[in-house]
Amino acid sequence: MDEIRLIKPTLEYAEDIMKYRQEFLDSGDSLDGCGDLKICTSADEWIRSVNLMEKEETCPEGRVTSNIFIAIRPADHKIIGAIDFRHHINHPILSVWGGHIGYSVRPDERRKGYAKEMLLQNLKNCKDYGLDKVLVTCDYDNVGSEKTILANGGLFEKIVVVDEDRIKRYWIHL
Repeated sequence: MDEIRLIKPTLEYAEDIMKYRQEFLDSGDSLDGCGDLKICTSADEWIRSVNLMEKEETCPEGRVTSNIFIAIRPADHKIIGAIDFRHHINHPILSVWGGHIGYSVRPDERRKGYAKEMLLQNLKNCKDYGLDKVLVTCDYDNVGSEKTILANGGLFEKIVVVDEDRIKRYWIHL
């Protein structure tokens, strides 16, 4: 695995942001940790959405404030993944199965340790924000995500069922 850095999305990465989005749409995979990227038609629109989510006064109603980062590999400036940090989970979905953090890794970059490193770096953001523990969840059969959470200190709490899907809940103490 090459070095990666978490950065705020910028227009410098506009072309790759849209390629990232399209790869997920083509594969039918979810864009976890990407906020509204799935419905945005341009990188500029998405970046504006990401910026609105950062402050209580601009965060859309029904959502929680958050920071979204793209994971960049400095060696080639490629977006490897995206990860968010929701400032709190006082929300009917996040408190049950969404959690504080969502993330996705580009399909051709999976199984290389990037998700583990992305989560590790984002946990520092959570701690710096003042949290002492975070809820991270994964689908019952998502072995890769479960390993990522466990490698970062995740402690299994329980399984919840949401619309017939089983979700595993883990707490990570910071």
